[in-house]
Amino acid sequence: MIQCVAIIGLGLLGGSVGLALQESLPQVATTGYDADPSVREQAAERGLVGTVCASAAEAVKHADLVILCVPVGAMEAAAREMAHALPQHAIVSDVGSSKATVGEALGRALPDHLVIPAHPVAGTERSGPDAGFASLFRNRWCILTPAPDAPEQAVADVSALWESLGATVEIMDPVHHDRVLAVTSHLPHLIAYTIVGTASDLEEVTRGEVIKYSAGGFRDFTRIAASDPTMWRDVFLANREAVLEMLGRFTEDLTALQRAIRNSDGDTLFDLFTRTRAIRRSIVEQGQDDERADFGRSDHAIDNRD
Repeated sequence: MIQCVAIIGLGLLGGSVGLALQESLPQVATTGYDADPSVREQAAERGLVGTVCASAAEAVKHADLVILCVPVGAMEAAAREMAHALPQHAIVSDVGSSKATVGEALGRALPDHLVIPAHPVAGTERSGPDAGFASLFRNRWCILTPAPDAPEQAVADVSALWESLGATVEIMDPVHHDRVLAVTSHLPHLIAYTIVGTASDLEEVTRGEVIKYSAGGFRDFTRIAASDPTMWRDVFLANREAVLEMLGRFTEDLTALQRAIRNSDGDTLFDLFTRTRAIRRSIVEQGQDDERADFGRSDHAIDNRD
């Protein structure tokens, strides 16, 4: 049974895990650590975890479960930093958006400990300890990618914890996970960064005009493109093979679309837009977004869900 959870990294995801645990599983003790002293101070002020510790070793010394909430490029270093203090029985998990490389990195850093990688598919464009909130994982997916020989009880314990935070758990092969997320998350972020960067670089359009006349589509791209640059740099490098594969397929589709526009091929455009509209409806039907017009926005509220 998981009675003490240590959270390493107290930004949006780490802070949200801490708050969600305190709200949904108040009997579970929580400790936390962040390498940035100012983040530790803010985390203590907000009460993101029960105890904010001065070192990773102090945070994990009594843990039954450790959740690494650092950028994927920092996972191995964070694991090595705490390895000497980690109880033998403790399970180590994470929240990284790429799984194959993270699993390998944690395996190298912690060869004698049980690692069950996880990816809660949730987030906003905000980052830092002030961005976390307890309901972040409600009605979201959390994908676990345990090794084939991982103990069933340990997998069940980690699954139960995420379900207690409101998530629906799916077990998946790590390589398959990375291909799926390359399409559903990584490529859209890459496109958003590119489109916003292109608009900013156009000499014939001033920056003020781009901001002033931002219609819904461009505005929504800017939300995605405002995501944490360190995290997304590491995601693209960690999942480079799957991202490059999907980027190649997207480039081929974009070329076909360009050809249709050049040739005034309205039928091709209409067929594509009809198919994609159906996908949007399916996403809403599964409860992964709001069916209200304009993504449920009003003059006073913005929907921050990923």
